[in-house]
Amino acid sequence: MKIGMRKPSLKKRVAARTSIKRQVVHRTGAKMPKGYGWVRDPKKAAYNKVYNKTTFDVFKLIKKLFK
Repeated sequence: MKIGMRKPSLKKRVAARTSIKRQVVHRTGAKMPKGYGWVRDPKKAAYNKVYNKTTFDVFKLIKKLFK
């Protein structure tokens, strides 16, 4: 498990925004309501919760500093 700053990746950032899977899910309205990750995949949801609490994003940090 990583602790601290996440290393930014422009390639992954663009890929996440332009993926076909994302477009299909959003256009069809097949999104699960917020908080249903525990129902869909509890192991992944638990991992993500810990990961997001122990790491931070550089871009969000910069955004907070200049706000």
